[in-house]
Amino acid sequence: MQTRDTAEVIRRFNQAFEQHDPAAFEDLVAPDCVMESIQPAPNGTRYEGYDVNLTFWQAMAADRVNRFEVEDILVMGDRANIRWRFHFGEGGSLRGVSLIRVHNGRIVEALAYAKIPGQSAPLPD
Repeated sequence: MQTRDTAEVIRRFNQAFEQHDPAAFEDLVAPDCVMESIQPAPNGTRYEGYDVNLTFWQAMAADRVNRFEVEDILVMGDRANIRWRFHFGEGGSLRGVSLIRVHNGRIVEALAYAKIPGQSAPLPD
């Protein structure tokens, strides 16, 4: 049952971005929600509480120039992994993943990570 509830919250979350519907987030964000954005690299910014997370996601959803494209979703109990691509208007894009936890039908945690251009890490041969 939890997986189905989580899947529905994630469906509505992604739909809010796809349809540029800021109001949809009002019923999706938990009062004690914690979110970590991808910027500034490497650790992002931590946002705590309903108001700040609602404002952040509503601003992203209202943006009609840039957009999210969901590439894959995996739901396991109260957790979901969303692999996405963020498109910068008609320009480039950025790939990333959001690790989300849902409790009582609302998002309580959303941690975002992205592939960003930068110096290559030294890898073993």
